Amino acid sequence: MTEIPESLRKRAEEARKKAAAAKGADDAPAAPAASSGDAGGGDSRIPAHLLERAKAARDKSSGATAEASAGGGVATAPAGGGVATVAPPMAAGPGGHTQRLLTVVKSGSIQDVKALPQDKVHTWPHLLAVEFVAALLCTAFVLIFSIFVNAPLLTLANPNQTPNPSKAPWYFLGLQELLTMFHPMVAGVTIPGMGLFALILAPYTDRNPSNKPEDRKFAISLFTVFLMFWAVLVMIGSFFRGPGQNFVFPWSAGLFFEL
Repeated sequence: MTEIPESLRKRAEEARKKAAAAKGADDAPAAPAASSGDAGGGDSRIPAHLLERAKAARDKSSGATAEASAGGGVATAPAGGGVATVAPPMAAGPGGHTQRLLTVVKSGSIQDVKALPQDKVHTWPHLLAVEFVAALLCTAFVLIFSIFVNAPLLTLANPNQTPNPSKAPWYFLGLQELLTMFHPMVAGVTIPGMGLFALILAPYTDRNPSNKPEDRKFAISLFTVFLMFWAVLVMIGSFFRGPGQNFVFPWSAGLFFEL
């Protein structure tokens, strides 16, 4: 809740005390006043609060000229010749400002707060908790699988007999397949470098913020071409290369591929 400044609270308290004093003076019971003889010889009793109000009005009218010259207010007299009244001077605050506090409004009532649905969640714990559980499940599966299934290890390597064909691991077979078609500089540096550079520039060339597949045709096409290009090279190097890295058909010459 917003705190009210101490100066404003003091001013409000003084205003309430003045209002209570004025109200008590107006509601005071009438006191007997001395009778005064008029031209007709009669007397009249004037209530005490009326006498006090008339005296206050006279005192106020006597100081109207001084206040008007000082810029405090302007004296006005009614048309019927009654007691002149003076407009109350405007209360000036620090620096000559004439504003005054009406009320304190909570910030929540004047702010335009809209509860919009959000399609984003925090990384922790929503994402990392799921990834941690998935990692535990994968580790448990590999552990149990290794207990019951032996790894397909080969015999000890013979330095006097090189296996033919000698193939790289499956994830490098695409690169090895390029080496059979182009110069090592082209197959090992130029083509992979162009592919990586194209993937780096993909977020800057396609700035479509949509997450729908039908709206991301360029990005999906680029990734599909890259994936199929490398997948085809890996399959050729795995199943269609025989002794001497020659092209063979697996259904006629057999498979020359080991995990």
